[in-house]
Amino acid sequence: MLLRLYNSLTRQLEIFEPIDPDRVTMYVCGPTVYNYIHIGNARPPVVFGVLAQLLRARYRTLIYARNITDVDDKINAAASEQGVPISAITERFTAAYRANMAALGVAPPDVEPRATAHIAPIIAMIERLIASGHAYAAAGHVLFAVASYPQYGELSRRSAEDMLAGARVEVAPYKRDPGDFVLWKPSSSELPGWDSPWGRGRPGWHIECSAMSEAHLGETIDIHAGGIDLQFPHHENEIAQSTCAHGGKVFARYWLHNGMLNFAGAKMSKSLGNVSRVEDLLAQYPAEALRLALLSAHYRQPLDWSDALIAQSVRTLDRLYGTLRDLADVSADGTAPAPSAVEAALCDDLNTPTALAELAGIAADARRAQSASERSRLKSELLAAGRLLGLLQADPVQWFARGCGIDDDARIQCLVDARNAARQERDFARADAIRAELAAQGIFLEDTAQGVRWRRSA
Repeated sequence: MLLRLYNSLTRQLEIFEPIDPDRVTMYVCGPTVYNYIHIGNARPPVVFGVLAQLLRARYRTLIYARNITDVDDKINAAASEQGVPISAITERFTAAYRANMAALGVAPPDVEPRATAHIAPIIAMIERLIASGHAYAAAGHVLFAVASYPQYGELSRRSAEDMLAGARVEVAPYKRDPGDFVLWKPSSSELPGWDSPWGRGRPGWHIECSAMSEAHLGETIDIHAGGIDLQFPHHENEIAQSTCAHGGKVFARYWLHNGMLNFAGAKMSKSLGNVSRVEDLLAQYPAEALRLALLSAHYRQPLDWSDALIAQSVRTLDRLYGTLRDLADVSADGTAPAPSAVEAALCDDLNTPTALAELAGIAADARRAQSASERSRLKSELLAAGRLLGLLQADPVQWFARGCGIDDDARIQCLVDARNAARQERDFARADAIRAELAAQGIFLEDTAQGVRWRRSA
């Protein structure tokens, strides 16, 4: 089946055809490591991690790069405030980011380049841009001359006026044009800096990704992905400087952008102060439920984040893991490919809601299956589909023991909630099985007009 992806550059759904089917390349913009990430920051690595898994299943080799921005004015400010070198900030929050991603079931990228390890390639790219007339040095800065690239703005489709407003353009006397953006900036003695032909300084944000992508993936890559908030100015600037540095070669053939997370009707962002940190959410909820919640809407659409969404994700996983628990004595083929319907959904522009609906359908079929061979086949399909989505890879016993809390009361209540959900869906066999499981643990249920009460045996 063909893989179709929505290309933000052309504004249409396109069949994905890599430059080299034996070496597919993908770059996803990673974090600026000056603080803990919020759940909105986790959406790109989760959804595009599913795309990476799909590509690995379809092609011989995928080179997936996701960078770490470890030199930035926000990092400098945090280091100055705490009186520590920037490495103390970046190492701490890089480690936190990796731990958060691992908890959310995000596999590490093949390459995780850090900006500070690519200063030489950054300087070399800037030198090429100056030599070709696309950049100029002024007052210790180097700036990209936007007027030298007539296609500037094609990705975001913004007018010149909108681009100036959207970029929060710094008015500076050394700029030839207000829209020109910084490739290199001078560093004072108290700021991190590196020697360069333009004096001691540090790179601008945009040039970092262009240089890191070139160093690890080549001059033209297959897929570049990230949040829609990066489309302008970051991705627009990447296209301009990379295309000009490479003599007009296409920088990225497919541009993918995920929608933003909304919280209480407003875009989730640190600047607005309405963020839910992944670190905090992981202390409250099962990590897999957070992952499922992030996959519950199509990646290009906004996602309304709420406690209710997480609770629904927990109930969904209760049902799926309950199915696997009921099939505990059934063998499964651990090498089975993902069901074609699930793969077809993901090949339709990474349609995770449809893929999750197919996953639920397989579980429902498994609960109704009678023959041993049918139960084995469906269990294999359920696990394979879950593997492609990064779900259902834990032991069901562990899910119910730890998924809804640390203490024993929370674990019991989780099972009670799962039984209630099964009864509401008229899955009385599963409801009875959960009741029997609790009884075997000395936990007895009482159905009352006020709801279900539970007590331990004396």
